[in-house]
Amino acid sequence: MGTDIIILCIAAFAAGFIDSIVGGGGLVQTPAVLVTLSQYPVATLMGTTKIPSFLGTSMAAIQYAKKVSLHWKLLAAMCAIALVAAFTGSYVLTLVSNSFMKPVIFGMLILVAIYTYTKKNFGTATTKILSVKREMFFGCAFALAIGFYDGFIGPGAGSFLILFFISVIGFDFLRASAHAKFVNLSTNIGSILFFSGSDQILYHYAIPMAACNFAGSFFGARLYFPQRCCTLRTGFGSFLACD
Repeated sequence: MGTDIIILCIAAFAAGFIDSIVGGGGLVQTPAVLVTLSQYPVATLMGTTKIPSFLGTSMAAIQYAKKVSLHWKLLAAMCAIALVAAFTGSYVLTLVSNSFMKPVIFGMLILVAIYTYTKKNFGTATTKILSVKREMFFGCAFALAIGFYDGFIGPGAGSFLILFFISVIGFDFLRASAHAKFVNLSTNIGSILFFSGSDQILYHYAIPMAACNFAGSFFGARLYFPQRCCTLRTGFGSFLACD
């Protein structure tokens, strides 16, 4: 058990660090949990990852909120819908067999990793002018889809949210990341409400992982904020970041 916790804590720290900057920390944390704790049901493992994800995302959201002006009306609607959708997605996960879900999750991990890595212009600022009604419609529709996905499978939800806020709403990367963190926080809450209520969280793993995810998110968010506008080039692509 000691070795398992060390491995999972390292993965959680890396996930928090990555998630605070570009999203997609689940691409590290989820496979680590599925492989290290393979003796447990998939639903229990996914529920366990939600605690560290929640704490890490909370830290990142606080850091971003200090730097970025937020579209609170859109956020409130998206967060409410995403929470309920994630709760539903987590419930559906418990109805599906482990033999089916494990290859599905690993397959999604590979697809999301390839997509994220090859999206070289991901984060380039765009200019879009949408009416308030269209903004709200697209935001709510996407919140419903991504909320269910995050509750059911999870990995890549943060990256998909960032991509949505950039390509559809027209935010630059920094503002998109800030809004994505709050919606992602809501999906985590929705899943935690379900998994904790159905006793499907391994707290003896989740709590130390949460501390490490929080630490990784703290350092990642602090490292990310630049002093001026610049393009950050990483293995995940190029990102336009502004102070």
